[in-house]
Amino acid sequence: MATFFGEVVVAPSRAGLDEEEEAREETPEDREIRREIEKKREIDVLWSWKSGGCAEEPLVCSRFIVAIGRNAAAFLSSFILDSVCWEVVGVVKLWNEWCRTSSTTNVLPTDSFCLFYRLISDPTVLLCQCSCYVAEDQQFQWLEKVFGSMQKKGLQVTILSTCPVADYKTQESTLTLASPFLKALKTKEFQDQVCCPLLEQPNIVRDLPAA
Repeated sequence: MATFFGEVVVAPSRAGLDEEEEAREETPEDREIRREIEKKREIDVLWSWKSGGCAEEPLVCSRFIVAIGRNAAAFLSSFILDSVCWEVVGVVKLWNEWCRTSSTTNVLPTDSFCLFYRLISDPTVLLCQCSCYVAEDQQFQWLEKVFGSMQKKGLQVTILSTCPVADYKTQESTLTLASPFLKALKTKEFQDQVCCPLLEQPNIVRDLPAA
């Protein structure tokens, strides 16, 4: 029983014991199936310029803008990518419950991919359109493999994402809010002026944007 509001109370459960029992009872066939599923859920990042022997060379990047979700990706398409100033330079291939990418190794624009674009006039500026679903167990892989290809020094990362107005926590009625509206979160390393008000507590960011 909680003694005050917000206290985390752990109820007695056999869930952990059940998991341990299941792990002990795992057969060789079960282990093989699990390994095959884990292998299938591995994320592959393909870069168009890393086919000539420079695969280990990190990408020099000064600004990296990531649009996560269909609305944010559509915003990039309408207001930034709608010109000939960008070229497709990479893609993320993944497989999960809600996303099936093909087995092709070509870098081609398609809705089911996370696509990377490079600014032709300044190759150190990259955009990413991630309109497909990235599962919880794949988010760390996504971060590790995407950012593992880039130099971290002097890199500024901007994340664009959306959420329903009904999820926004505020004392005023969400019916009176001008929709859509823009809020920002920033790290202490970001010293520039933000272009919109900061996101108020207790609102949080979830999933891949939070990662």
